[in-house]
Amino acid sequence: MARAVSVSSPSDEGDAAEESVDDVPSVLTQLYRGELDRVTSWRGRLDQTTNWTVTIMAALLTWVFSSPDNPHYLLLIGMLIVMAFHAVESRRYQQYDVWRARVRLIERDVFAGAIEPDGRADREDWRSELSADLRRPALKVPFVEAYARRYRRIYLPLQTVLVVAWAVRLTAFSTDGNPVATAAVVGIPGEVVIAVVGLTYLAMGAVVAWPGERQATGELYERGEKGDWKQ
Repeated sequence: MARAVSVSSPSDEGDAAEESVDDVPSVLTQLYRGELDRVTSWRGRLDQTTNWTVTIMAALLTWVFSSPDNPHYLLLIGMLIVMAFHAVESRRYQQYDVWRARVRLIERDVFAGAIEPDGRADREDWRSELSADLRRPALKVPFVEAYARRYRRIYLPLQTVLVVAWAVRLTAFSTDGNPVATAAVVGIPGEVVIAVVGLTYLAMGAVVAWPGERQATGELYERGEKGDWKQ
C-alpha cells in the first residue's frame, strides 16, 4: 500500500516561519526562567562550599587553641583544606558564570532593549550569540580568573585568619620562647615550614594580582550619575 507523502507549499513554510518568529517572545520568557533557576541553583552550590569551609575552619581553630598540647600543624592542614575548597569553588564559579552570562544577555539585549524608547539592543547580533551558546555551551571564564575572583572576595580573608591564627599559636604556646623552632613539623625545621607557607601565600597573591582582561559577566556596574528615581 503506497504511503501518502505530504508536500508543503511555499505559503505553508512562510506561515510556519512567521509563527516561529511570533513565538520568540514566549520562548525567550521560558528560557529566561529556566536559566534564572540554573543561576540560583549554582549560586547555592557556591554558598554551600563556602559554608563548609567556614565550618571546618571554626572547628580547627576551636580545637587547636583549646589546649597547649594540641599540635599547631593542624592549622597548616586547615590551610590545605581551604585551598582545596577554593579550587572546587573556582570550578563551580566557572559553571555558574555560564548560566549567569545567558541571563545577563537576555536582560541586557532583550528586556532592556524592549523597555528603551528607541528599542535598541546593546548588540545587534545577540540572537546569533545566544543561539550559538545554546547549541555549544562552553566555559566563558578561565580557571585563573575564577580562582582570583573567589580568592579576593571569599578566601583571602579566610586564609588571612588561618595564617594569623597560626602565627599567634606559635608565639603564644611556644615552650622555649622560640616561635621558629616551635614551627617544626615531624622533623622538618621551622625555618623550612615558615618559608613554604610564605611562598605559598606569595604564589596565591601573584595569581590574584596577575593582570588580565575580565571575562566574567558582571551583574552590577558603577553609575556616573544617579537618576531621579534613585534620589
